[in-house]
Formats: sequence, C-alpha cells, structure tokens
Amino acid sequence: MNKASVFNEMVNKRPQNMDGILETPTKPTFPRVIAVTSGKGGVGKTSVVGNLAIAFRRLGKRVLILDGDLGLANIDLIFGLNPKHNIRHVMSGEKDLAEVIIEGPEDIHIIPAGSGVHDLAHLTNGQKLNLLNEFDTLNEDFDIFLIDTGAGISSNIIYFNIAAQERIVVATCEPSSIRSACALMKVIFTEHGTKRFKLLANMVKDAQEARLVFENLCNEAAPLLGRISIEYLGFIPKDEHCEKAAKEQRPVLQRFPHCKSSKGFCELAERLLTSSAEGPSDGNIKFFWRKLMSCH
Repeated sequence: MNKASVFNEMVNKRPQNMDGILETPTKPTFPRVIAVTSGKGGVGKTSVVGNLAIAFRRLGKRVLILDGDLGLANIDLIFGLNPKHNIRHVMSGEKDLAEVIIEGPEDIHIIPAGSGVHDLAHLTNGQKLNLLNEFDTLNEDFDIFLIDTGAGISSNIIYFNIAAQERIVVATCEPSSIRSACALMKVIFTEHGTKRFKLLANMVKDAQEARLVFENLCNEAAPLLGRISIEYLGFIPKDEHCEKAAKEQRPVLQRFPHCKSSKGFCELAERLLTSSAEGPSDGNIKFFWRKLMSCH
C-alpha cells in the first residue's frame, strides 16, 4: 500500500459528526498535580489544602488529596475523619487503593499516607509496578490531585515537591516563615533543579501586607532569582473564623462560607484554574508516583 492509500485509510477512520465533517480527536486530559508546601509548621498549610479542595469542588472539579504530612494526619483532623488504613496497606497488598481512599465533605477524596511513604525505599520492582498500576486507574476519576507535603526540608517533603507538577509555597509575614520558605526553595533547586514556585501569603492583614511577604521573600531569595521563578498567587486574610472552624474540625469554607478567608480560598481556586498547568503534559497521578518512587 502506497503512502497516499495509507493516508486516505487513516482519514476514513477518523471520527465524523452527524454532518459527515471530520472531527479532530480530543487530546486526553490529566489531573493537575499540585503540592502545597511550607518551610516551617504553623503557617496554615493544611488549612489551605482542605479549603482549596472544597473551592475546587464547588467549581465543578473532582479532587483527590494525598495526606503527605507524615505522622500528623492533619488532613484527617481538618475534615474530622478517622481512617483505618493508609498507603502502607496498599504497598503490602493487604488492601486495594479503592479500599484505602476515604471520602471527605462535598465528595472530596483523600489518600491517607501515614508513615507508609517511608516504605517506598524498600519496595521491590514488582511491588512498585503494582502500586503504579493502582494509581493509573485514578487518572480518569479526578481533575485535581493536591498533596499536603508537610513542613520543613526533610527528604520526603523534598521528594513530594519535585515529583509534583506545580508547587505552592505557603508563608506568613513572620520572618522565620519567610526564611524557611526560601531555604526550602533553595534546596529543591540546588539539589534537584526544580525552578518554578508559586507563593501564597497566608494569615495576613491585607493585600499590602501580603505583597510585603512576597517582596521580603524575593529579597531573601535574591541570589537565586534569575535561576528560579517565584509567582505571586495572592493571599488569604487572617480571619478569626478559621480558628472557630478548626475547633469544630471543619474547613472554614464549609463552616463560614461568606467570611473573608473563605472568599480568599474561592478566589485562589479560580486564579489557579485560569492559569495554565506547569510541567510535563503527562503530569498525571501515575507519573507523580513514578517520579516519587525513583527518588527513594
């Protein structure tokens, strides 16, 4: 068969609409994989993950959270959940991934990680393949994959960040928060070459204070600028409603949907959705886990 015949056969096999007009096959879409991280604890990172998930959900996106805050299980606390199993039970073959994933408020889904992520270093190639196949089934079920990385610069936190497609660094106006956020980005860049970061100023008084957080961070990171990029995402205002909601183990966006911080989370979700995704086009959930396991 000559080239012309092959081409005609390919065209004839392309799908047509009811008017007989050829349609271009749609490119498959993959979930956006976003790590939410911080250089130190106490900056409200887990609250950002939980409320951002709800904001995405209310915009019609299907959301999956990985609770990577090892040993603390803060996502469980913010949603008032008590999971019986975690990712370790999938690694051992005791449970399928579907049996480990739990459902949170407003149809948000959560993978409890616990200390199981430490076990990635000890998996055989066969176990890694099985785990990858488990996660491959999730790509068509979710639009957003959020990772709560925990705080600091431990190896697992670094690995979560470099395996993700996008990184949101959460910082407050406290100098220690800004310094530790800069230290985190420096380690991620110098040791692994990851260059792109997004900054979210959290628990700030107003837009002016939020811009000051960004400016101070850029000043702290001045030796790296030009080699890394730091995008300003905006801010979440300090709000007493957040503390009230936390005591009730509920996200503030669900408990007090019209307060200042809730509006901030909704605006943040909209801003992220209108921006294009970073990283490789195959930045899906299986790709994330493949990169994560290659780090261990």
